[in-house]
Amino acid sequence: MNERRNKRLMQLVRHVHGLMDIDDTQKNRDSQDHLGSLYANDKKFIFTDNNPHNMHGEWTHFISDKESADNTDDTVIFYCHGGGYMTGSCLYARSLTMKLAKYTHHDVFCFDYRLAPEHPYPAALEDALAAWEHILTQGHAPQNIIVAGDSAGGNLALALTLTLRLKNMELPKCLVLFSPWTDMTASSESYQTKLMLDPVLDPDYIRKAASSYLAGSEETSPFVSPLFADLTGFPPTYIQVGENEILLEDSVQLHRHLLECNVFTRIDIFSNMWHVFQMTPIRTAREAILKVNSFLKHLP
Repeated sequence: MNERRNKRLMQLVRHVHGLMDIDDTQKNRDSQDHLGSLYANDKKFIFTDNNPHNMHGEWTHFISDKESADNTDDTVIFYCHGGGYMTGSCLYARSLTMKLAKYTHHDVFCFDYRLAPEHPYPAALEDALAAWEHILTQGHAPQNIIVAGDSAGGNLALALTLTLRLKNMELPKCLVLFSPWTDMTASSESYQTKLMLDPVLDPDYIRKAASSYLAGSEETSPFVSPLFADLTGFPPTYIQVGENEILLEDSVQLHRHLLECNVFTRIDIFSNMWHVFQMTPIRTAREAILKVNSFLKHLP
């Protein structure tokens, strides 16, 4: 991507996200769902409702033109959507779940967990655990489940894995995290060094999202800030993050911490990219998901 084209694209992304109203959470939820609904008529995908424990969930299946050799096992993806724990849904996440289904050749399950501020911590984590137990009852074994998530969904994926370990339950096959939010103290250096480059996030939004979700809970608790957790024994973890986002250090420090805990991990930092750029219809987003597929093929 040449410099001029990249600059125009960054300006467009900044403009679109600038339309979001930080003080009107419901408006933001509705806008995101409207964007997600634009994907509903793609005939190459089948969306199947599957509702665990009083919440909405859906499977995304890609209809391949030919039988894929990559789809001969029982592996599925358990997807935790992002949105700062205040917004987001299965519908909005389709821009990512569809790419994952298409390029990994695995069906993807996403669920609508309860959102803050109406439902602060630990509501989302409780719902993630309920959704996990739900797909286990449908015959999916943990060793065949990839847990993935973006932003706050990456946080939730980590918190869920911590919870499974605490309960002595079998852990997932691996984790795939897109720009995970790992530290609710918002104290990393990239909050300042990337502030003028990030077209999506700003510190005020992060602080509001954290305050809404925490609702008085300790911000350094490992179940809300997994960066402070003991991650020993975690499954292989793949992280993708954009170079131009204020949450860059959340990913970099997580990767470093995983290595310290002797976890098999890999991180890819995408030049000139922004927060969860994988959702957008650009070539780099496709390339990023293909890197996910490559990681999955070469797990230890």
